[in-house]
Amino acid sequence: MKSKPQPVPTTRREFLANTAAAVAAASPLSSGAVRAGTAKMIGIQAGAVSFVDEGIDRALDILQDLGAVNTVCLTTFTYGRGLAGRQIPGRHFPDHGVQESDERFFHGGNYAVPHAGFYARTSLKQTRAPDHGDLDIVAAVLPAARKRNLRLFCSVEDVWRTDVPGVREAAEVDLLGRRTATTCLLNPDVRAFWTALVTDLCRSYDIDGILFFNERNGSLLNALGASHAQSIDSSRVTCFCDFHKQAARERGIDFERTRQGYLALDRFVRNSVAGVRPADGYFVEFWRILIEHPEILLWDKLFDEAKHQVLAEVRDAVKAVRSDLQVGFHIEHVNSFNPVFRATRRYEDLAAKADFLKVVAYNNCGGERYVHYVDNIGSTVFRDVPKAELMRFNNYLLNYSEKGYEELASAGLSADYVYRETKRALAGVQGKCRILPGIDVGIPTSASGRKASPQDTYDATTAAQRAGADGVILSRKYSEMNLANLAAAGRAVREGS
Repeated sequence: MKSKPQPVPTTRREFLANTAAAVAAASPLSSGAVRAGTAKMIGIQAGAVSFVDEGIDRALDILQDLGAVNTVCLTTFTYGRGLAGRQIPGRHFPDHGVQESDERFFHGGNYAVPHAGFYARTSLKQTRAPDHGDLDIVAAVLPAARKRNLRLFCSVEDVWRTDVPGVREAAEVDLLGRRTATTCLLNPDVRAFWTALVTDLCRSYDIDGILFFNERNGSLLNALGASHAQSIDSSRVTCFCDFHKQAARERGIDFERTRQGYLALDRFVRNSVAGVRPADGYFVEFWRILIEHPEILLWDKLFDEAKHQVLAEVRDAVKAVRSDLQVGFHIEHVNSFNPVFRATRRYEDLAAKADFLKVVAYNNCGGERYVHYVDNIGSTVFRDVPKAELMRFNNYLLNYSEKGYEELASAGLSADYVYRETKRALAGVQGKCRILPGIDVGIPTSASGRKASPQDTYDATTAAQRAGADGVILSRKYSEMNLANLAAAGRAVREGS
């Protein structure tokens, strides 16, 4: 029988004290704990702060009863606010949780307890999140999840703070030699950290697996700002560190010619943004640079190679602990908008490294994100093309049928978009892994962007199921979601089961 929702503690101190006592008194988990099997996974992404604010039992009851959730994707490692923390500053709070920003104490890191022995081969050792004192969120939530027959995955995200000890030394180096806020995926310390972290989590806790987030683009797309989530600064393109120089030598890539190619691309981008039109037009000049500097594409491919190696190493580390543990990868939203990015992420290849893929199909926020992508590429490579025409052209490439450029931010993408992205992913993996579309449940948008209604959530969840998805993952995080939207997703799940 399900326990009744408990009153929310009046203070964080009270919650921490109660949780510590409960964890200390908990008996070991039975060997018959729920494992991820063939049943459809109805997941939700939730951070530690939601369980601190609302109480573990109360929060889990809401997720299970309203959202029909059978899997909690518990944010365990990140320094970013996309998966952790309360509602992002400046946005309306949802109708649950503490109605106050946590900006003052949000820090991020590892919300579980790192066990030092696993991190001997990496300098990235001091990652314990200080946000909630001594609380070990995995140890706290896991027994309560098991009582409810809920699966629990640890979500791990490649987002760092620059003041974490060791990060500066492991950071990428940009075109002008500056250290950046992202870690180099060819750096042995970074590679060793990711395998250490997932091994620690899988050996130290009786979880069901790992959901790994790595929203990183290659050097070419970064130079062009060819994403929905970045500004254009081609001088910040990465990575030109010593590990990349060594990798270039091993592959016969001329490092200096590569650097000169990206300097030429930087000049082109800066002139394009300023409206300085080349004599032959923006697209012709861009293509000319690629022809004269083929190393640009080789360097971009080097990043993709490193990223895929990290994904494979994470998978191997988890499976080395226990073969039935599940590994999933988050496929970022730019995959929906950028046909060039799509070409570097073949679903069949990704399926060989994962048990499931969480394919982002966020339709409401996707409207303004798609517009931002078009604005970026329409400021550089395709500056000669009117934005409305550019979006129409891109829709043909993507097999989309959506609102026009002027309307899309406020209209959002349709449920049909969710259906098409799900079908594309299923066709791509060819049955080699499961496809779990990420469903937009109130992801924050700008003042003019579409705000998700319960009907939007219901339609998107229904569309994913109608397309044949192996489940869904309600996103981005519970602390952003209104309960009516969560309930609408749950209704769609139950009707589709």
